[in-house]
Parts: sequence; structure tokens; C-alpha cells
Amino acid sequence: MTVAHIVFLLGLVGLIVAMALRKNVLIPAVVATFATALAYDGNVASAVMAVFRATLTAGGALFEIFVVIAAVTSMLAAMRTIGADELMVRPFGRWMINGRVAYVVLFVVTYLLSLFFWPTPALALIGAVLLPAAIKAGLPPLGAALALAISGQGMALASDYVIGLAPSISASGAGVPADDIADCALVLSLIVGLTAAVLAWFLTIRKEIVRHSAGLVSATDDPGTGGSVSGRPALHPNGDLPTPENDHTAPVGTVADIDLPGTLTPVLTRPTRARAWAIGVPATFGLVLVYMMLGRFTDLVPWSDGAGASLVGGTALVLMAAVTLTTRPADALEHCATHFVDGLVYAFKAMGIILPVAGFVYLGIPDYSGSILGLEDGTGPAFLFDTVESIQTYIPDNGLFAAFSMLLIGMLIGLDGSGWAGLPLTGGIAAALAPQAGMDTATLAALAQNAATWTGGGTLVIWSSLIVVAGFCRVPVGDLVRRLAIPVVSGLLVAAVAAVVIW
Repeated sequence: MTVAHIVFLLGLVGLIVAMALRKNVLIPAVVATFATALAYDGNVASAVMAVFRATLTAGGALFEIFVVIAAVTSMLAAMRTIGADELMVRPFGRWMINGRVAYVVLFVVTYLLSLFFWPTPALALIGAVLLPAAIKAGLPPLGAALALAISGQGMALASDYVIGLAPSISASGAGVPADDIADCALVLSLIVGLTAAVLAWFLTIRKEIVRHSAGLVSATDDPGTGGSVSGRPALHPNGDLPTPENDHTAPVGTVADIDLPGTLTPVLTRPTRARAWAIGVPATFGLVLVYMMLGRFTDLVPWSDGAGASLVGGTALVLMAAVTLTTRPADALEHCATHFVDGLVYAFKAMGIILPVAGFVYLGIPDYSGSILGLEDGTGPAFLFDTVESIQTYIPDNGLFAAFSMLLIGMLIGLDGSGWAGLPLTGGIAAALAPQAGMDTATLAALAQNAATWTGGGTLVIWSSLIVVAGFCRVPVGDLVRRLAIPVVSGLLVAAVAAVVIW
């Protein structure tokens, strides 16, 4: 290996260490990119330009992700202005006749909403309507928090099957079709989620379920509203994100509430139109899901790899415009623009840190490294693949070992509290390890994606979006993590074995 290879390897180690210490990875990624480029050709000016080109290359490859997030978020903001978001989920509350049924209903509805709208926006809907109904039916707040975390922050986000952003990020490093990773990730996420849900029931929820009387939950002290009589999340008094050091009770009002577009917008009185869109939006996305399934598994409709994100994003934008035009016709043009811009801001705040990390990982992949280093012929070095190839003789030629290795790497990367910043890295490592281990690249990438997302997405670290779940349910976030640890880790181990057996 050359000096540049060694520097790149040290940069990878530095990124993983920074994530494990839950530090921001922006500076390590920039420094590692600069140092690797400098070691490659010795030109300081070229190394400085490589830092910019790496981020630009990552932005070009991943910009679709930001637009889809903006589209879905802007659509929810438009629905929120007429109260259609709450009406959309309210009927499910009638099914909660006791604590056991409430656990199942809350789990299933959270999973479905999170698949289409992502967990954090979906949590605002669930917390306002379904959570109070579940607790009144007899589900303890801790049981509700476990259901929300496992189904939304874990199972739905780990596969991201409908929107398809996580598989796209993993595929950018793995060099395989995103749909292949999505299919594997869906199966693995279901294995982890169902295993965790069953274990959580027997280890915690079954022992604590008691029937709550209707008087236990009041309008001003409601686990689902965070003290907001209107049924919408109340903001944290100082607007700061609670941290493990200063707030273990995880009050409602985290950055997710503050940044979510439309949260503080006054609700218009449009009952008829709100009901129409509360039915129309999920019905439309149901048709989208049917179309996607037909495209992926049959020849009845045209389909291409990664088309799910475009289909969902386009549908969300059309629905956002339709909702706004039919409810605010006089100033619809201005409000549509505001919703979309707010959605873009939210998207870059949520996902922007991925760009410098992805840029550094792309520097180790020949499809991207040439343009990052400014090479005229466009072909660049394969630092990542060469590094793994140089040590492959020391790697056991065993699929189970590779699966558990990717599981561990994914969990380490997930310790940063997001779970997705390192997916280009895990995708690249999966591509490098797969031939030696006799495993499918998509399978290993999907396994690491699950491990990273379940860890940091999150269910296993208290500095993740799990704080929001704990805040809505008003349970200590530390206690929630402790109750999740055995079910989730057990599910991940079962999924690693299943990956080897199935694929």
C-alpha cells in the first residue's frame, strides 16, 4: 500500500472513533479528505480543492435525498395548517379497547406512518391523537414508548423501504442497486423489529400493563400532547435539545419539534376539506405503494432502480400543492413556496452532515475519486477497496464472520446518534468484504444499515431522536434505553444469522 492508502485508512479509523465518542464528524472528515489528497500527489492546492470537490460530489450524488425529505415534510406542513394530519390518524384510536390491543395498534400504525412520512414527523401525529388513546386503554407510558421506538425509530427507519433514502445512501458506497439493498433491509428490519417487539412484551410490557381510568389523563397533563391543550407538542422552555448530561427526563420540545415545518402554524377552520384530505392523502400513498410493488416484483408497470424516492417525492409535492390550493386559494402560491423552502431547511439540518462524510468515503471509491482528485482521465485510486484487499488474507473466509463484522461496524457508526452519516462507509466496506466472504454485497450493506439505524436512529443511544419518543411518553430516556437494549440487540443478532441463512 502507498502512503495515501495508509492515510486514508487512518482517516477511516478516525471517523469511526469520533462516531463512537459521539462527536461531530465534520472536522475529522474534512481533515481526512485533505490529508489523503495531499498524500496522493503532494500538492497543497489540489488537496484543498479536493475537500470542496468531495463535498460537491457527495451533494450531487445525494441531493435527491434532500429533495424527497423536503417534499414529504412540506406536504405534512400543508396538511397541518388545516388539521388534516390529526384527522388522518384519529380513527385508529377507536380500535384500542385494552392495553394489549393498544400495543399492537400503536405498533402497526406507527410503522406504517413512519414508512411513508418518517418517524419524527409521524411522531407528532401519533403523540397528539393515538398516544393518549393507547394510555387510556391501559397501555403504560413505558410500553407506548417501547412500541413507538421499535416500530418507528427502528423497524421503519432501518429499511426506509418506501422513500428509499437509506438504501440509496448505502448503495452509493456499495455500488449495487439500491432496490437490492432495500429488499434485504426490509426483511432484516422485520426480523429485528418483530423479535424486539415480542421480547419487549414478555420482558417489560406484559408485567406493567394496567387498565387506566379515564380520569388519569387530563387535557393539560397528557402524555401525548406535552401539556398542550391544543393537542400539539409544546416547545421546550429554552428551545434547546436535551442532552444526557443535563436532562434525563427528556421533556417534550426537542429540536425535532422546533424544526418541523408547520408545527406552530395556526390551524385553519376547514373541517370538510380537512376530512377529505385526511382520507385522500393516505389513499394516494396506498396507490403509490401498490404501484411500487407491481413495478418491483412484476412486469405490469415500468420500473427502474431507485425510482421509489422519485415517485414518493413527486407525489408529495403534487399533494402539497393540491392541499394548499384547495384550502388557501387566495395566497396558495406564497404558501406552497414557503412550505417547500421550510422543508429544504429541515432536510439540510437533518441530513447535511452526511455530505462531508460521504465525500471522504467517495474518495476511496474509484467511480468518484478521479473527479474528487481532479484527474483528467476520470479514473481514480480505490483506496478503500485496496485497503481491504491488502488485509483480506487475514479475514476468515466465513459468511457468518463477515455478517457479525458488518453488524459491529454498523453499531459503532450508529453511536453518532443519527445512524446514517456512515452509510456510504458501510456500503463501501460491504462491497470490499463480500467477495472474500462469499456473501452478497447488498445483504452485508443492508445488515450494516440496520445495525447503524437501530443503534443511532435510534433505540440504543440516549443522544438520538429517542429523546423525542421519551419526551412524548414522559418516561426517563435512560430507562427506555435499558428496556430496549436486550430486545433490540437480540433482534440484531438473530438478523445477522438469518442473513447468512437466507442469502
